[in-house]
Amino acid sequence: MKVAIYGRVSTGEQTTDHQTKLLNDWVAERGWVVYKVYEDVESGTKASRPAWDELLADMRHYRFKAIVVTKLDRIGRSLQHLLSLLEEFKTKGVEFIAITQNIDTTTATGKLQMQIMGAFAEFERNIISERTKEALKGNKKVGKRGKDKKPRQKRGGLRKPLSLNTKEGS
Repeated sequence: MKVAIYGRVSTGEQTTDHQTKLLNDWVAERGWVVYKVYEDVESGTKASRPAWDELLADMRHYRFKAIVVTKLDRIGRSLQHLLSLLEEFKTKGVEFIAITQNIDTTTATGKLQMQIMGAFAEFERNIISERTKEALKGNKKVGKRGKDKKPRQKRGGLRKPLSLNTKEGS
């Protein structure tokens, strides 16, 4: 199987050397072929990173069949972002493997694990939504801002009418 390897570190003082060696060894043990090694020095909170964006572009052109990382947090830290990525991998027929966490969507167990994670994420989103709606009920300050909590003014009332009859010099 042809795979993409992705390594990421957060700061310039760090290197991806350890991740890359670990991933290359893991892939070689299985007799798979490395399409390309993608490496970023960026925070995991950023959805857009140069090498990650290149990896996604290559994935969308079906250049490999799996993405291999050391840990799940290498590709992102937001659960919602991770789930949307995993859904895109699934629609493109690309497997996802995080070797140190035994997450491997090429196996039935790995697929089950991802489905359970997805179910918990959906549950968490629903609970947050319910709590937010409950907190907003009867809150008289909703829609107001500033220190004095005055109601917002409509934009139309703030703007001056546009005059089309303007003369230069006036």
